[in-house]
Amino acid sequence: MQNHYTRRDFLGWVGLGTAALALPRGLHAATAAPDKPNIIIILADDMGFSDLGCYGSEIPTPNLDKLAADGLRFTQFYNTARCCPTRASLLTGLYPHQAAIGHMTQDKGLDGYHGDLSRNAVTIAEALKPAGYRTYCVGKWHVTPDTSADSDKHNWPLQRGFTRYYGIIPGAANYFEPKGLTRDNTPITAATDPEYKPQQPFYLTDAFSDHAARFIREHAQQQAGQPFFMYLAYTAAHWPLHAPASEIARFKGRYAGGYEPIRRARFEREKTLGLINPSWDLSLQEGDWDKVKHKDWEARCMEVYAAQVSRMDQGVGQIVATLKQQGLLDNTLIFFLQDNGACAEEVGVRKQAHAAHAPVMPGAGDVHCSYGLAWANVSNTPFRYYKHFVHEGGISTPLIAHWPARISRRGELEAQPGHLIDLMATCVDVAGAQYPAEFTAHTIHPREGCSLLPAFSGQPIQRTNALFWEHEGNRAIRQGSWKLVAKGPEGNWELYDLAADRTEMHDLAVKMPEKVKEMTALWETFARRTHAIPWPWGLPYGVAEKPKKRKKH
Repeated sequence: MQNHYTRRDFLGWVGLGTAALALPRGLHAATAAPDKPNIIIILADDMGFSDLGCYGSEIPTPNLDKLAADGLRFTQFYNTARCCPTRASLLTGLYPHQAAIGHMTQDKGLDGYHGDLSRNAVTIAEALKPAGYRTYCVGKWHVTPDTSADSDKHNWPLQRGFTRYYGIIPGAANYFEPKGLTRDNTPITAATDPEYKPQQPFYLTDAFSDHAARFIREHAQQQAGQPFFMYLAYTAAHWPLHAPASEIARFKGRYAGGYEPIRRARFEREKTLGLINPSWDLSLQEGDWDKVKHKDWEARCMEVYAAQVSRMDQGVGQIVATLKQQGLLDNTLIFFLQDNGACAEEVGVRKQAHAAHAPVMPGAGDVHCSYGLAWANVSNTPFRYYKHFVHEGGISTPLIAHWPARISRRGELEAQPGHLIDLMATCVDVAGAQYPAEFTAHTIHPREGCSLLPAFSGQPIQRTNALFWEHEGNRAIRQGSWKLVAKGPEGNWELYDLAADRTEMHDLAVKMPEKVKEMTALWETFARRTHAIPWPWGLPYGVAEKPKKRKKH
C-alpha cells in the first residue's frame, strides 16, 4: 500500500474536496452505514486539561473544537494518572489493578501489579467481535512487557481481539525514527516499510492518522455492511519534543511572554466557556519566568509542544473527513480523551536549561527533552499537580463525544463525573453486545463502569459506586462531590468538596475528621477488592515479603 496523501496543512475538515483527501483509485464511499454504530476511541498522550481550544487553550485545535461544537463535552471526566494503567482501564472497563497493570509494565509480584494485561479481563475489541464488529488498533499499545520481535506476543493487539494493527508496542518513541514500530504482528521500520511511503518525511503522528484513515477506507470497501471499532492511541504530545519544522514555525514567538500570561488567559477562557466555576481559586503558579536563563529555549519547548498538539488535531480532521467521504460519519460514535494530566517530568536536555551554555533547540529528531514542570502547570490550568498524582491535575481529562445520529445535545457541557471504566460499558451498550462472564476459558471480572449513553440525551448516568484511584501510593476516592486524596504512600489524607473547590485549594480534613474516616474505610474496601492493596510501595498497605511471580498464561 502506498500513501496517497501529500502532507497537508490541514486546519479543518469542512472542506472535503481537496486533492489531499481524495479517495484512492478503486475505493468508493459506502452506500449505507450499518444499523449498529461504528465506534472510534481516540486517546492522546501526556496532555493537560486545558490544552484543547474547546477546553481553554490558545493552541488551535479546530477539528476537535468542531467535534465538541457538534457533540458533547464532559467537564468532569477522569483517567488513572499514568499511561499504562489508563490504557489497561480503558481497554477493559476495569480498574487498572484488576487488569494487573496497577503501575507500569514491570512485574512487581503482586496481583494488581504484574505489568501484563490480565486474561481475567476482556478488551473492548474482544467484547464487540461477537456482536459483529471488525476491530482496528492504531498507535501506542503499552500494556505488556513483551515488546521485542522475538518476544511472547500473547498480549499484542491481534492476540487481544483486534483484526488489524499499526503502531508501537512500547510506550514512547522518536517521532521521526521510531523503534518498536509494528504492523499486525510484524515488526517494521519507517525506512524499510514496504507499504507506507509518505511523500513528506516520516512523522509518527501523521503515520498513525494515515493508517487510521486507511483502515476506514478499506473497511468501507471490503466490509461495508459490518460495523467497526477503532482504538487510536496517539503518542502526541508525549516527550520527546519532536515536530516538523513547518509546524513549529506556526508558533514562533507565541510563548515568549512566559508561563503566567498563557495560564491566566486559559483560566479566563475556561470560565467564559463554562468549564469551571468562576468562584474556584486558580492553583499556584509554578516557575518564575524572570529567573529563566535561556528564555528562547524555554519558549521553544512550548512551541514544539503546541506543534505536536496541532499536528494531532489535523490528523483527527483527516479521519473525520474520511468518515464523511465514506458516508459513515453520522453513525459513528467518536470519543476523544487523554491518558493522564500534563507531564512535569524533567527529561533529556532539560537538565542543561540552567547551564552556562544554552541547550540545543528542541524539535528535531536528535534532541530528546520534555517541556517540564512550569509548562505542565500551564497545561493543567486550573488544577494542582500532574501525571503520576491523583489530585485533579493528574487525573482530569477532556472527553468529547460526537455521534450525530444519537447525541441530541449539540455543543453542550456535561458535568456528571465519568471515568475510563465507563467506556467499555458504553461501547457494549451502544453495540448491543454482551459483556462476558467467561472468555477463552478464563473467568472475567465483572465490569466496573456504567454506560454514558443516558448523558447523550440529558439523562442521569446510572452510577451507584464511588470512583477510585491508586498510583504509586497516590490515592483518592470520589463520592458525589466529596473527594479524599493523598500524595504518596505516606501522605496525609486531604478532603475537598469539589462542587465548591475543584482546584483543591481548601483542605477540609481537619474540620471533618468523621468524613475522612468514613471515606478512608471506603477507599480501603475498594483497594482490597480491586487488588490495589497490598501494594509494592511499603507499609501500611504493602507486604513484608512479596509473593512469587505468577506464570504467564
